Amino acid sequence: MYSNKPIEIAPNIYFIGSFDPDIRTFDIIMKTANGSSYNAYLIKTDEGVIILDTVKLEFQDEFFKKIEALCSYEEIKYVISHHLEPDHAGAIPELINRAPRAKVLISPQATPMLKAITRNENIDFETVWTNKSLTLGNKTIKFLTTPYLHWPETMSSYVVEDKLLFSGDVFGSHYHDRRLFDDLVGDFFYAFKYYYDHIMRPFKSYALNAIKLYDKLEIDMIATLHGPILRNNPKQYIDYYRKWSQDNYKDSAHGKKILSIFYLTSYKNTKDMAEAIFEGAESVDGIITNVYDLASIEESNMINILEESDGVLIGTPTINADAPKPVWDLLSCMMLLEKKGKTGGAFGSYGWSGEAIDMILHRLKSLNFRVPPMDSLKIKLIPTTEELAQCYDYGVEFAEIINGKMLEMTMN
Repeated sequence: MYSNKPIEIAPNIYFIGSFDPDIRTFDIIMKTANGSSYNAYLIKTDEGVIILDTVKLEFQDEFFKKIEALCSYEEIKYVISHHLEPDHAGAIPELINRAPRAKVLISPQATPMLKAITRNENIDFETVWTNKSLTLGNKTIKFLTTPYLHWPETMSSYVVEDKLLFSGDVFGSHYHDRRLFDDLVGDFFYAFKYYYDHIMRPFKSYALNAIKLYDKLEIDMIATLHGPILRNNPKQYIDYYRKWSQDNYKDSAHGKKILSIFYLTSYKNTKDMAEAIFEGAESVDGIITNVYDLASIEESNMINILEESDGVLIGTPTINADAPKPVWDLLSCMMLLEKKGKTGGAFGSYGWSGEAIDMILHRLKSLNFRVPPMDSLKIKLIPTTEELAQCYDYGVEFAEIINGKMLEMTMN
């Protein structure tokens, strides 16, 4: 039977977080079929206590009971916040009220957020970053700057004596299992990978930068902010992130740029345009071009294809003055990607108005794609031989832009 008490995870280091078995959707975009947890920790030393992160506001009563089972509020010297998202900082305002002598340690980027969530301009806090450390009694904590994993202010920390990494959201899972440790819980790997894909994948370059810091440490345990604590070969989880964050597909492309053309078609007209664009793009040296029918591709495959692509073209008809749902589903996948350096465009056949193409171009710009200043490729109804030749030329020009033509034009 599960006991709602602190759990010692290392000598004088305790889990004081909360389990949320009933949550089914997290941050709107994530499904949590197994629920989740809000992991927080407490370190006891002979000179005082350190609290590491808190819990969602609805769970703060349980959180405080666990603290009270281990120490008095007067003993709390420091509160370390690795990430100030509400599921980890919901209890910080009340914790500061109960432990007014405690100093809050955060990353420099977190300063305005801390003041906002506490509504307190006079809070006692200090900013920390890589190469700064805290020694309290017999525990030494080194701080690691790991921004954008997955907010700008996120950081990690490392307890030297216990070889324990407090990673923040990195290496987490939305997976509820009260047995807590990865070697005791059920098979959570699907949740671990799903979490990476939907939270960390857009920040792959930042993940690789963080891994460079973690590689310098000897790590026996990773205490995450969600899901199981990782103590069974924790290096394997770091290696998973390393593998997923590297651009292996691009390596196999032998230096060529990848253009992916997605299309949706009602009467084959937009498909014919896509095929002509494909022929034009394929004629350009250094380009690998692929065409995908949006009517028969799954979201997971969309994400993989989008991620490996240097250029993305979206072909759509206009139906009821809009683009059909599968096109918007493709665009919604892009929020899960790192889009830096990607080039985007749109084309399509229409019957009456043709607004969909401009809508897609506007959305691509708002997603920070490079959208070249090319004429919109809209064709009314069935494309003629001359119009298909225009599509071919469009494919050539777009492929050349991916290869650097736009940069050359800008420089000249």
